[in-house]
Amino acid sequence: MALTVAVTGPTGEIGVAVVRALERARAVGRIVGMARRPFDPAAHGWRKTEYRQGDVLDRAAVDRLVAGADVVVHLAFIIIGGRAESRRINLDGSHNVFEAAVAAGARRLVYTSSVAAYGFHADNPELLTEDVPPRGTDRHPYSEQKAEVEALLALTLAGTRTDAYVLRPCIVAGPEAQILVERMPAVALAQRLPGPVRSLLDSMPILSPVMLDPGTRFQLVHHDDVATAVRAAVLGRGAPGVYNIAGAGEITLSDLARELGWYAVPLPRAAIEAASEVVARLPFLPAEAQWINALRESVLMDTRKARSELRWRPRHDAQATLRAMVEAARADGLVG
Repeated sequence: MALTVAVTGPTGEIGVAVVRALERARAVGRIVGMARRPFDPAAHGWRKTEYRQGDVLDRAAVDRLVAGADVVVHLAFIIIGGRAESRRINLDGSHNVFEAAVAAGARRLVYTSSVAAYGFHADNPELLTEDVPPRGTDRHPYSEQKAEVEALLALTLAGTRTDAYVLRPCIVAGPEAQILVERMPAVALAQRLPGPVRSLLDSMPILSPVMLDPGTRFQLVHHDDVATAVRAAVLGRGAPGVYNIAGAGEITLSDLARELGWYAVPLPRAAIEAASEVVARLPFLPAEAQWINALRESVLMDTRKARSELRWRPRHDAQATLRAMVEAARADGLVG
């Protein structure tokens, strides 16, 4: 019998790619999605997907979403926001979804966590496997909350018949996932400038922004590759459990700067440490400032488990994903 899949957050940077992948799966007969914004599945040519506007903080709306679902996919999560607001949505909203999935008798629950759940710690192994406990970083709300939600999921599903698949993607990028570029201060500032001024700056390469690079290495994964990992979990490939998700290769901020046509200047690691201490002590800073903690340590994952058990094969490496994201950002007028 074809699967019915309920999806929270189907309109986001990962969500659209996930639904697109599920639409192509023969074993999936019906997809029901819910998010806060208006959305029309027909605009994407989707035939299996129904959409309901709603909030994961509304338990009744979540119950209606998952009723009759064989599999629940939980993608809804605030990435950048105030600690109190993000905690309410990320923790309370996730709790609603987990409890509702169990109550509805769902066979599987697929949750997209993050590499950030491991935390940015100097004593992390050089290459993280799924056996490393997710400790989060308390100075980084997103990291802290991703680890907390994983613990909440394990507690909620303990002793139930609902299996949990937890995917930990690295930074997600691609044409439909441009947050890595969008949240850069230079890009945000440029978006506020009048068009003629932006055009003038774009015509003068000598005025290109400067990116400070502490040498921290990152992994990237294309949103379509995350989607195929989610689909594998939805279909029940491999054993329930945790899976690291990342494309091949690594990048630094200098690679990003080069792709953008910006300048890159090495930054001593001591400067990052000092800046992180300042951010931790100053109130009323933008939520984006807390992400400086992600620059303190390289957090790199081993993905052999996903490749062997989920039979997951990413089609894009880090450099190709970076290039696709920047090309889309340029085409969209986000950067010059």
